[in-house]
Amino acid sequence: MSDACTAQMIRTAAQRIAGHARRTPLLSSPFLDHLAQRRILVKPECLQHTGSFKFRGAFNALSAMDPATRTHGVIAFSSGNHAQGVAYAAKLHDTSAVIIMPSDAPQLKIDNTRALGAEVILYDRDTEDRDDIGARLSTDRNLTLIKPFDDPQVIAGQGTTGLEIAEDAKALGITNAEVLVCCGGGGLTSGIALALEADAPGFRTRPVEPAGFDDVARSLATGAIQRNAATSGNICDAIITPQPGDLTWPILHRRCGPGLTVTEDQCLRAMREAFLRLKLVAEPGGAAALAAALYSPQVEADTVIVTISGGNVDPAMFTRALTL
Repeated sequence: MSDACTAQMIRTAAQRIAGHARRTPLLSSPFLDHLAQRRILVKPECLQHTGSFKFRGAFNALSAMDPATRTHGVIAFSSGNHAQGVAYAAKLHDTSAVIIMPSDAPQLKIDNTRALGAEVILYDRDTEDRDDIGARLSTDRNLTLIKPFDDPQVIAGQGTTGLEIAEDAKALGITNAEVLVCCGGGGLTSGIALALEADAPGFRTRPVEPAGFDDVARSLATGAIQRNAATSGNICDAIITPQPGDLTWPILHRRCGPGLTVTEDQCLRAMREAFLRLKLVAEPGGAAALAAALYSPQVEADTVIVTISGGNVDPAMFTRALTL
């Protein structure tokens, strides 16, 4: 079975988003290297438009859409980062967006999504099915659904992160590394894995998830899709999904190394280190990969590249991290 997304699709996405998405750098800190006892390079997608990598996939998906279809508007479901990415991308394409968000999403993400011009519809993630809500509204309002990860053009857009990692690492003379990616449904992880397979074959992509919500790690270990028993109850809201996507899973299965898990405390500590050492603001889920690089004994590579996938954190949560 062929992948839903290809390296060529990622290269086309890079052309579409050029001049719209920010190209984020690879950052380093001797303090982080000392703490981890290895070389760490950080890809700060918390500096991307709307505060996360999600803008890449959203902008690419809207750009690839038939213009006549796009004028009717789009719909998305998200705990906040995909929501903001779609809302802003829709605004840039001069169309409307309806965003379905869990009622327990951080208030900052809800407020920002509305501020970007989207209509926000809240739901209870423990008792309601966001897919059902999205399907119904798509039909009733003639809206095009942009899924948060299980969409080929979204995967391609997120994969542009991997093209940039490969290019910048090559400029630094790095030919072998582990690339740790904060992972929910697998859009960013699978996109990066495809890009690195093409442009940096000596790199290995590894997904990082919160302990207790490690559906991708368990799926990789068993060779079949595993589902999380719960879909809430962790501060890493941005990377909690029920299970890997139907489109992302085959890519993850074939192209990723073993998954890693991190605790809430490790994520909070990583948030603190990102701020102190790199002056970056990360949300808990966005700091998961850095947490694994700093604190997981299962990471053994001499050089580790990590994504900080998002920085949309409420002040109270950020204060909690800084005052550990």
